[in-house]
Amino acid sequence: MKRDNFGSKFGVLAAAAGSAVGLGNIWKFPYVTGKNGGGAFLLLYIACVALMGIPVMIAEFSLGRKTQANAVDAYKKLQGKGPWYLAGILAVITPFIILSFYSIIAGWVLSYVVGSATGKVVNISTGELGNYFTQVTSGVYTPMFWTFLVIVITAAIVIAGVQSGLEKYSKILMPALFVILVVLMIRSVTLKGSSQGLEFLFKPDFSKLTGTSVLEALGQAFYSLSLGMGIIITYGSYIKKDENLISLSAQVAITDTLVAILSGIVIFPAVFAYGLEPNSGPALIFITLPTVFHSMPFGSFFATLFFTLVAIAAITSTISLLEVSVAFITEKFKINRKVATIIIAFGTFLLSIPSSLSFGPWAEVTIFGKNIFDALDFLASNIFLPLGGIFVTLFVGYVWGINNAMVEITNEGAIKFNLKKLFTFVIKILAPIAIFLILLFSTGIIK
Repeated sequence: MKRDNFGSKFGVLAAAAGSAVGLGNIWKFPYVTGKNGGGAFLLLYIACVALMGIPVMIAEFSLGRKTQANAVDAYKKLQGKGPWYLAGILAVITPFIILSFYSIIAGWVLSYVVGSATGKVVNISTGELGNYFTQVTSGVYTPMFWTFLVIVITAAIVIAGVQSGLEKYSKILMPALFVILVVLMIRSVTLKGSSQGLEFLFKPDFSKLTGTSVLEALGQAFYSLSLGMGIIITYGSYIKKDENLISLSAQVAITDTLVAILSGIVIFPAVFAYGLEPNSGPALIFITLPTVFHSMPFGSFFATLFFTLVAIAAITSTISLLEVSVAFITEKFKINRKVATIIIAFGTFLLSIPSSLSFGPWAEVTIFGKNIFDALDFLASNIFLPLGGIFVTLFVGYVWGINNAMVEITNEGAIKFNLKKLFTFVIKILAPIAIFLILLFSTGIIK
């Protein structure tokens, strides 16, 4: 079976950046930044992306391109002795689980797009926005409908293939995302009182940083860049041999960070302009921001634009999450992409049902004290993701070997890489230790 590949340099960047840009940039990054005091956390986050994120991304891209295989076979081809293919299986399971609950949040966003376009969200009194969000999330059939719609859209794109699906739609969605971001940013910074928000985002207050802030910045960098979950390995396998993996990784990281910063410029000036709290947690975009749109001229228009932006970011990520499993199934069982995608999409939807119900009828059902949604999130995001990151760095550093990796990274010496010593130190020592600390922190073993 001939493997599909990305057709252009822009297509590779758009698809890879699309996999990185997601709810983590627009939803999670602003409230984590708000919680950690703004500008100081932003600098810390950028440092984590530059020092840790880019080297690990280069390693994952090189592993995928060298083997031209799905995440499981990538390990198998280079593993030598030992069951390293199990790390590949983990890298396939992780995005499958994440997609099951990520699609639920993306479904809420689609619901808000429609609710904003019809004026419903903006016309609700600010005191009732919390109840509205509860209604959106706690029903039985309505949240499932929106989740199903997200999965159908995602599957339709993935079925089309690498060039005609992933690449084509990423080249449309990513520029659209930036256009909407710029429009919203201009609106936000021209609000009266917005300067406080810009000061909050860009003026560092290092007194607010703690050891927890460092680990949160590290964790956010890895999660946001889609590291440790098989996506970058899978996308790497579709990249042509003459592509510069070093510059591509840097461009993806810069694009991802830029979206996070621009999202902060959209959100914080508006929040401060209307006297709201910048650290209001996950409710920031579903409850706090609709309060802003409620008070803003042409609020429905800007609310629709904002939630469309978030929906685009979510879909570019769900595509990459689904692709990891589809690539594995098509190559492992030699079945066509359409059948594989339908099977995985259906399985994802089935797994999403208990998580969706955990906000309503099954709210009292708990696993180790967490509802089903939170339990799956904890398992995938707090345990499997860090483990995946540790395994890939140890594999590239010690099993495949830095020298072999460097041959792939430099296109057999055609590209200069002057930071080999730093790269070696990060992959073999710094990254495994740092990700292990993230694992201990995210599981509550250290606080």
